[in-house]
Amino acid sequence: MRCILVGVKTKYNKKDIKYSLSELEGLVEAADGIVLGKIYQNKEIPDPATFIGKGKAQELREVAEGINADTIVFDTNLTPVQISNLKKITNVDILDRTDLILQIFYKRAKTKQAKLQVELAILEHQMPRIYGEKGKELSRIGGGMKTKGAGEQIGEIKARRIKDRINKIKKELKEIKKQKETQRKLREDNPDILKVSLVGYTNAGKSSLLKLLTKRETFISDQLFATLDTKTSYIYFPDIHKKVIITDTVGFVEDLPQEILDAFMTTLEEINEADIILHVIDISDENWEKKKEAVEEILAKLKVDKPVILVFNKIDKVVPSQDLIEDSFELSEGKESIIISCEKKWNIDKLFEILKKYALKKGEEDGKLHFLQDS
Repeated sequence: MRCILVGVKTKYNKKDIKYSLSELEGLVEAADGIVLGKIYQNKEIPDPATFIGKGKAQELREVAEGINADTIVFDTNLTPVQISNLKKITNVDILDRTDLILQIFYKRAKTKQAKLQVELAILEHQMPRIYGEKGKELSRIGGGMKTKGAGEQIGEIKARRIKDRINKIKKELKEIKKQKETQRKLREDNPDILKVSLVGYTNAGKSSLLKLLTKRETFISDQLFATLDTKTSYIYFPDIHKKVIITDTVGFVEDLPQEILDAFMTTLEEINEADIILHVIDISDENWEKKKEAVEEILAKLKVDKPVILVFNKIDKVVPSQDLIEDSFELSEGKESIIISCEKKWNIDKLFEILKKYALKKGEEDGKLHFLQDS
């Protein structure tokens, strides 16, 4: 893909467009695309036909022709009508934010569960678009007041097939969920075992942390959504005779499509099974606060109500020496936190000590987990 990125600021969308397009560029690169240029627009109200207006769409066509772009990616979600109209005017492929994320997920899915979850998300996203250009044209031929045009009939056939496939996938995912629940019960039947879930913005370093804590080999790459599959491993602390099970989950991103959240619900339920959550944050990212808030918003959508420890990773990109790091700090919101470097292994021993504290605390005080404060 040779892409032009389009960001539009409207009265409904007041986010930082430059920051958002920068992230969109990362998503394009994760989809093996190349960004040739970015276009910004301020528009009070989105145009229902093209989102950006016909004149701006024609300008986009001229730019795309001039730099030999074959795809235009919008940093928003478009309606089927807007996509259809934009394709006609610009004569290139049109992707919205959800289309792009689904493409990445499709490329990265490895296990049967991940592939089914991605296919489900894609099909549910396609449902409003089943008629398409050909269907619309055919609908004009033979489409009377009381009869259905050929395009409508084709659309209904496509819709039935998609619905049948969606139902089949959901059944398969239910079976996988049952199998995983059985495996989890066998693995975690001991109430003394502490269950920990890793969450965080994509590329924050969750996979690196899982590998460092558990010595488990896992795929690590400096790209968005490098891994989609849930991974579980454990730590055993022989000095206290305690076991800690750690589960990694799919990385989050701002405005993660609802189709992804719905499709990956089985995977994300692992978060609610945890006793505590390690929220991994890339502190070297100048936008880490926005990304932290994005993760917290998704956790709120998932109705996750668990103790959270903030793990600020990649401090080695900010300071040259471990001596310059505060051991830990308390935020005003009351969450326990620690600054680490997976790359340099800074403060990992202190993170182990935090996990030990919670492992010892598990099962006390009527089975409820409470934060331990250092005296």
